[in-house]
Amino acid sequence: MNKNLFRLALCLVMFAGVMSAAQKTASVPAKQSKPDPCALLTSADIQAVQGDAVQDTKPSTQPAGGLVMSQCLFRTASPSKSVSLAVASAGSVSPRAFWQKQFHSGKPESEEKEKDKPAAERKNARQEEESTLPRMIKGVGEQAYWVGSPMVGALYVLKGDTFLRISVGGVREEAARIQKSVALARLALKRL
Repeated sequence: MNKNLFRLALCLVMFAGVMSAAQKTASVPAKQSKPDPCALLTSADIQAVQGDAVQDTKPSTQPAGGLVMSQCLFRTASPSKSVSLAVASAGSVSPRAFWQKQFHSGKPESEEKEKDKPAAERKNARQEEESTLPRMIKGVGEQAYWVGSPMVGALYVLKGDTFLRISVGGVREEAARIQKSVALARLALKRL
């Protein structure tokens, strides 16, 4: 009879443990899943904007500046027309805090270092810096900025506590790259 009492007590302890774990699980909110960037655009979306169908998607995730960047490369039949879409999620830093620091910190460059350079070198450096400064793009997301040079660039779009980075290939003219990036951002934001 002692064996039966022991088994009953053991069963009660195990049951209490299972119930306690179930209650803890029920009271803890589910961890927010990270958006899948490969699900934010379709092959039809890419084809409509880039004129080339998607042949393959390549997802990847990596830490970057305290964030978790989930990226999808939409490889097209003409590799030069491929599209890259990344979604920033919280790591040790919230995407909104990162955004504020990146686009609204307004930290000026040290003028002391510039004084020692020849005037022509200072002028060239200033022109190069101005061509790569973030430019506000209106009409997409809460805020959007184009960051790049005349050769390459990416559109950053803020929505809530996350942001997207979109880069398109195969387009030489910067204005056209911006226009195509904005079109894809609008489509991706609908599914975010």
